[in-house]
Amino acid sequence: MTAKTIHDSSRARAAEIVREYGPFAGATQVHGVTHDGQRVWAATGEKLVAFDPDSGETTKALDRACDAGTAFDGTHLYQIAEARIDKIDPATGLVLASIPAPGQGSDSGLTWAEGSLWVGQYRDRKIHEIDPATGAVRRTIECNRFVTGVTWVDGELWHGTWEAEESDIRRIDPRSGEVLERLEMPRGTGVSGLESDGAGLFYCGGGPSGKVRAVRRPAH
Repeated sequence: MTAKTIHDSSRARAAEIVREYGPFAGATQVHGVTHDGQRVWAATGEKLVAFDPDSGETTKALDRACDAGTAFDGTHLYQIAEARIDKIDPATGLVLASIPAPGQGSDSGLTWAEGSLWVGQYRDRKIHEIDPATGAVRRTIECNRFVTGVTWVDGELWHGTWEAEESDIRRIDPRSGEVLERLEMPRGTGVSGLESDGAGLFYCGGGPSGKVRAVRRPAH
């Protein structure tokens, strides 16, 4: 089988980092990131940490395994933990349900959009749309770089990449995987998790930096 060629017609520009948060107490990594409409949540490995994006103050911490992507559906958090995805009550931290993750432990980013979970597959260079109740794969999008965080905003699909010392945030065509736009992070500054605030910012997990970075989303 020959690898699919993904067309890259993208416009590249430097990412504008407007603020950094963290490192967070007791955390050396940031994996997944999500936004619940008020707070940003960061998956730090053993705790899901929520903070106020205006003050930077940590407002909540849940003791949950959280070694990859994080999502919010308007009511519940979803968290990749090894080979499963947990559905979590954000008020109590209780796991309400779990489904198998499509990569069986090789999963990366996670986001919610239009009744589906979208899961990044890091080295497989794919994004899966899955059923949030069963984990069944509904469709798969091929990408041309390692996939870290994933987010939808205003009908646009964006994902993070991180290979060697190069990392960017890119908008892709959700049908073809064609790369349409790229925001290049400074060399050595990686993107692990990724989530939009629904407005003008992306929140980006910074991997082993232990930080979350706010990056301005380009106006179209």
